[in-house]
Amino acid sequence: MSYNTENIRNIALAGHAGSGKTTLFEALLQAGGVIQSQGSVERGTTQSDTDSQEKARGHSIDSCIAGIDRAHCHINLIDTAGYADFRGATLASFAAVETVAVVVNAINGIEYGTRRMMERAKERGVARVLVVNKIDFEGARLGMLVDALREEFGNECLPVNLPAQGGKLVLDCFFHRDGTTDFSSLAEAHQRILDQVVEINENVMGTYLDAGEASLTPEQLHDAFEQCLREGHLVPICFVSARTGAGVNELLELADKLLPNPAEGNPPPFLNAENQPIDVSTDPAKHVIADVFKIVNDPFVGKLGVFRVWQGTIRKDTQLFIDDGRKPFKVGHLFRLSGKTHVEIDQAIPGDIAAVAKVEEIHFDAVLHDSHDEDRIHLTPLRFPQPMFGLALEPKHKGQEQKLSQALLRLSEEDPCFRMEHHKELNETVIRGLSDLHLKVMLERMKERYGVEVVTHPPRIAYRETIAGHAEGHHRHKKQTGGAGQFGEVFLRVEPLERGSGFEFVDAVKGGVIPGQFLPAIEKGVRQAMEHGAVAGFPLQDLRVTVYDGKYHPVDSKEVAFVSAGKKAFLDAVGKARPIVLEPIVDVEVAIPESNVGDVTGGLAGKRARILGTDTQRGGELVIRAQAPLAELTDYPTELKAMTGGRGRYSLDLSHYEPVPPPVQRQLSEAWKPKVEED
Repeated sequence: MSYNTENIRNIALAGHAGSGKTTLFEALLQAGGVIQSQGSVERGTTQSDTDSQEKARGHSIDSCIAGIDRAHCHINLIDTAGYADFRGATLASFAAVETVAVVVNAINGIEYGTRRMMERAKERGVARVLVVNKIDFEGARLGMLVDALREEFGNECLPVNLPAQGGKLVLDCFFHRDGTTDFSSLAEAHQRILDQVVEINENVMGTYLDAGEASLTPEQLHDAFEQCLREGHLVPICFVSARTGAGVNELLELADKLLPNPAEGNPPPFLNAENQPIDVSTDPAKHVIADVFKIVNDPFVGKLGVFRVWQGTIRKDTQLFIDDGRKPFKVGHLFRLSGKTHVEIDQAIPGDIAAVAKVEEIHFDAVLHDSHDEDRIHLTPLRFPQPMFGLALEPKHKGQEQKLSQALLRLSEEDPCFRMEHHKELNETVIRGLSDLHLKVMLERMKERYGVEVVTHPPRIAYRETIAGHAEGHHRHKKQTGGAGQFGEVFLRVEPLERGSGFEFVDAVKGGVIPGQFLPAIEKGVRQAMEHGAVAGFPLQDLRVTVYDGKYHPVDSKEVAFVSAGKKAFLDAVGKARPIVLEPIVDVEVAIPESNVGDVTGGLAGKRARILGTDTQRGGELVIRAQAPLAELTDYPTELKAMTGGRGRYSLDLSHYEPVPPPVQRQLSEAWKPKVEED
């Protein structure tokens, strides 16, 4: 099919686990003529859950892309994972679409994932649609659910269609007002949404008030509707049954007629080298600008970079640059993705989602362009949850260290919430993810794809150090070993900054007592000391260092002397500034059966946790929100499983750092055996 940018719709299906996103994805592909019959999640035959881990576990882990060609538009549809454990790939897809369709389980109602996806989509500035699925299931109270959605997310949430005949049929109420529905009134729903849409556009409102609804053209209604979506003035509510197909064609019609195309969505937040916003046009004749939002290491095709084209046209055999790289790569093959199938295409226009293969330098969030004018353009990064759950590991079999490193690198390329760290001082490799399940899946993939097995154990907690007071430090570094010597003297002061401020280095030297060329050496020495800590061997943060005096020798002063003097002066000051150890405090959300609430809250209280509140979900589930020290949660997956019979689940997200209790600081300090460095 040949199409232009105005014919494209980019939509991500998001929502809580179990809301039926993958089944809806299948139903939409079938209704769009992409597949002959729907696959089954239970049987592992869907277009999107193609990975062996997804088939074995019966739920999505990665995002999956497929296109639907209709008479008037091309729809790029992205199925995403619902579990919070795999949120990285889900959020990454938000950088490629104009619309996020948040799927809601009609039986369970508003769940944790519903709220999170609505928040993140709003934060990114994309249009939002609420898709109520499973409308034909017994026990679905759709009228009450609409009221709950409006109470939770605002009165701008309004049905654009309504179920009829017990959920067997769905009737449009934006373009029509006549018909019998299962709840509410089609005429009333029609009037509500029409009033909401026309009030945002003065021209449409004037026409509507002067000549009535009949005077409004479909184009005027579309423009006003699209403006409402773009400005967050309207969140349409749709009804579907992915199981029976009710409402599926109506959802495709909504995408076709009313959802924004790439030229209508909010402008992508691209920044220049000075971090100033820049305009990116959907003009296919301009320089190419595309953003890589997904990396796949395919065993057959090789490394695949999946991108969204924002400006210009990418053609086969053209040359592109990555970020500010000077070496271009040739687009030897250009692909459109359809599940696990890669279809070769000749070009990708603004709004298209496409992929290139076998480009090793390509990485997640890379900007692809064809002109050095765009060398330092970048897309405002998405906010991802911090991977707080960690495992230290080593290869099970000797001689696989290099193979392990390569496997971890490949896996971390694919998932923005999976990270690898190597601690030189401990010779320890640590992987971090969003949960124990997240890391377990990654380790199983590593074994299946790369043949690497590992032995794991708990890692060191990522403590930090800082200071609680002001102090001054001084050190004179002097060495004379025959011939030219070493000399450098530094006076500095330290003071604490607010949590999360990082580090500031201030030059307050006057009169040239320390020449300017030696200031970077002093900062280097300070940073070296900060890296290794002063109390318990953990990095220092949230402080300001001001160098205000010192001495130098015109012959013996060298960079190495001021590195050493800066380091020792800094440690002298920190020792007087009431150094303290900080521990990571995480936001914890625990979803459990209501019957286990006493055991779980009691268990959290015993881990120095602060209970912040609880949310009752439909289906007898409760979500406990708390804050707790990460160090106390090392064995929590096992404990929660035992308390809830395997029915509990949890997620962690870094909140802040705060001082450890004095007994813990004493214990950490005593366990630290700093090495005495010889100058």
